[in-house]
Amino acid sequence: MIEKLKFGHIARALRYRNYRLFFLGQGVSLVGTWMQQIALVWLVYRLTKSAFMLGAVGFISQIPAFFLMPLAGVMVDRWSRHRIMIWTQVVAMVQAFILTFLVITGRIEIWHVIALALFLGLINSFDAPARQAFVFELIEKKDDLGNAIALNSIIFNSARLIGPFIAGILIAAVGEGACFFINALSYLAVLLALLAMKIEKNKAHRRNKHVLRDLKD
Repeated sequence: MIEKLKFGHIARALRYRNYRLFFLGQGVSLVGTWMQQIALVWLVYRLTKSAFMLGAVGFISQIPAFFLMPLAGVMVDRWSRHRIMIWTQVVAMVQAFILTFLVITGRIEIWHVIALALFLGLINSFDAPARQAFVFELIEKKDDLGNAIALNSIIFNSARLIGPFIAGILIAAVGEGACFFINALSYLAVLLALLAMKIEKNKAHRRNKHVLRDLKD
């Protein structure tokens, strides 16, 4: 009984249906995301044998967030975070399927990788702030918000261990394409979770303030 109470206290944010769906969907998708990241690094090095290109692709995939995320954060306060996440997951899934097709058919070239990495960076610029802010809408009692954030950290770090482990095995056995394909499928878990949620349509979003003023704040 004591252990059950302790677990209930540790995972109390999971009593909210919407957050449970979010937690499960993200848990699956993040494993796929880490699998793709490891496979992408291996693919770049296999194609180029260049340490410089490894760094360049990493830089290209992250630089959109540096410039766009502040503006994206402002827009997330104006739009439905639920809808933003649905669209970002759909587009990211398409990106992963394109990568899968190019690798499996042997048509992949380094410029494809660069373009798709840049594209995913643009998607993540909107997805990351929307995902983080969306948690606030899933927790009814704000006293449980800290627990929800802690659980998010748990699934993120767990996926960072599990994803690369599975990716290493698959790359050695069948190649990078399998990792990209599994990542593409993993987005379905998030999409199904998001579509199953019951979200109030009248959530307050700041539409009446000036964009530049909000960006300055």
